[in-house]
Amino acid sequence: MSRRVDLHHKLENIMAEALGIEPEDTHVYFQPPESLKMKYPCIVYSRDREVELNADNMAYQYYRGYQVMVISLDPDSPILDLFDLLPLCSFSRHYVVDSLHHDVYVLYH
Repeated sequence: MSRRVDLHHKLENIMAEALGIEPEDTHVYFQPPESLKMKYPCIVYSRDREVELNADNMAYQYYRGYQVMVISLDPDSPILDLFDLLPLCSFSRHYVVDSLHHDVYVLYH
């Protein structure tokens, strides 16, 4: 299983746990096209950056970074609480568009 697919399943599980629903009922999107009609609350993520840790002129650890957005009508979505607990994840910013709250995180996986 690829790293991205593994991350996708983890995001589905986070959302399912926070909302008390089944993972297959969640709305998690990887780089959705603009024509897609999304359902809220949802998680939208895309590749963002890569980090390579080096020692003795050799790479010994590698992380792929993703921008992860939690989009919800609820400014205090329970999904956010679980993101705060994830390792290698940091909050980036919050903004509101059309009454939808966007919480953006950088997550390394």
